[in-house]
Amino acid sequence: MISNNYELYECNKEMLEKLQNNIKYYFKDKSLLIEALTHKSYNKTSNNERLEFLGDAVLDLLIGEYVFKKLPKSSEGNLTKLRASMVNEASFAKLARAIKLGHYLFISNAEIKNKGRDKPSILSNALEALIGAIYLDSNINHAKKISYMLIDKVYKTIDPEMLFKDYKTLLQELTQSICGEIPEYELIDSSGPDHNKIFKIKIIINGMEYAIENGRSKKEAEQACAKVAYEKLKKGI
Repeated sequence: MISNNYELYECNKEMLEKLQNNIKYYFKDKSLLIEALTHKSYNKTSNNERLEFLGDAVLDLLIGEYVFKKLPKSSEGNLTKLRASMVNEASFAKLARAIKLGHYLFISNAEIKNKGRDKPSILSNALEALIGAIYLDSNINHAKKISYMLIDKVYKTIDPEMLFKDYKTLLQELTQSICGEIPEYELIDSSGPDHNKIFKIKIIINGMEYAIENGRSKKEAEQACAKVAYEKLKKGI
């Protein structure tokens, strides 16, 4: 394994220039780009976790501004829901796939065998790290330009009703009408550092397990479980 980020860039220069062409941004500090693309499985001591922390905060701000300007007549409640539907692992993974980010990541052979290049958690973290790196390499305006380009590419229209559905409420209404029961959500596990915990939740309806899903908060994992269970029950009606 090559330890020097600049050497790693030179060895993969052609590939990494394709990524920079895709996002229309060319790093002044190539070491930042390498850091953003390095998963902890590839290098335990020098990886993208710190940039991921920064990029998460940058994206939260930028997406908040994006929906604020995009929907000038929406209430605070709808804007909050819309931002929540876009600032999460699943949404960031979609943005990452739009530029084939997984193809450019430095990950271990074991992760490659486990389809790590398309894992939502790895893609989401890398997207955050990339935006964090762009912010450090230039300024908030470049980070904004690239973030908005990706959002426009993935989300053709922005509408709170389209992007956000409260599946927990929908599921509860459905289960009460079908069997007179309300869903039970059980926390199975939580892992990861405090700034990037992953929660695993199980949903049980009428004594039966319907789904086990992960999320970066308990609410996000519960919503993911509720969505799976709701769609399964709707198909059975």
